[in-house]
Amino acid sequence: MYDELTEIDIKKMKEELEYRITKLRPEILEEVKLTRSYGDLSENAEYHAAKRERGKNESRIRFLRNMIKTAVIIKDESTTDTVGLFDTVTYYLEEDDCEEQVKIVTTLRRDPFQNIISKESPLGSALMGKKVGDRLSVKVNDNYSYFIEIRKIEKGKDDDSLEIRKF
Repeated sequence: MYDELTEIDIKKMKEELEYRITKLRPEILEEVKLTRSYGDLSENAEYHAAKRERGKNESRIRFLRNMIKTAVIIKDESTTDTVGLFDTVTYYLEEDDCEEQVKIVTTLRRDPFQNIISKESPLGSALMGKKVGDRLSVKVNDNYSYFIEIRKIEKGKDDDSLEIRKF
């Protein structure tokens, strides 16, 4: 399965990849060399920490390269009255009798703690393409679903302000 990402997602990943390869990798390698010179490697905590950091950086480089290579570029093609990517949606949650608000983004830029959700999440996929006034069921799993009603859609755009997710 390919990740659906925007051109800005790809641009941000390429920028991070460039930074990790040209700046961070040499710094980490220098740190590994320096800490190796401290002596007995079996008891050298600084050396082991530097090696762990090198491993994390190399893992992130592999992840970014794979994401860039396999991504499918998408654009928001929603109409002015339907929910699309980067839109902020206010909805009424029936079972809690309250209104909530979320912004819908690509998987790479989600942050549920800030109410920024992926279009692939149960709520995000239920909202995509819907209109104000629509009542819909959000299926979380086979045993649980809930009903919401869309109250407001604020159209958004991919403006480069949201960071890509780290590990």
